Amino acid sequence: MTLIKHIKMLLLPALFALSLPVLAMNLQQAMAALGNAKAQGLVGEQANGYLGVVQNNNDAAAIVKLINDARRAEYARLAQQNNIAVADVEAMAGKKALERTSTGHFILLDGNWVQKR
Repeated sequence: MTLIKHIKMLLLPALFALSLPVLAMNLQQAMAALGNAKAQGLVGEQANGYLGVVQNNNDAAAIVKLINDARRAEYARLAQQNNIAVADVEAMAGKKALERTSTGHFILLDGNWVQKR
């Protein structure tokens, strides 16, 4: 095997690894991006206490997943701490989230995404 072929064979896996989503979003980045995603109409709040994807987009889906996972863990912690059902915490959080949603941002009402007025 020639030196050039050997180098190519060594570099190909490295280049492939670099082409993977190296910049995969973490929770901190998702939290930082949430306000902009809401303002762009990509994500919205739901009465169940979780975010939803309004417009399908990879970043929106990643933001929703990461933040919902964190919310789910926090709701479980609060439920256990207060000896109540997780569903009750989710409902309370959802109510507050809908109330706190800024005008013009999306909320899920009766199965439809609508801009809060």
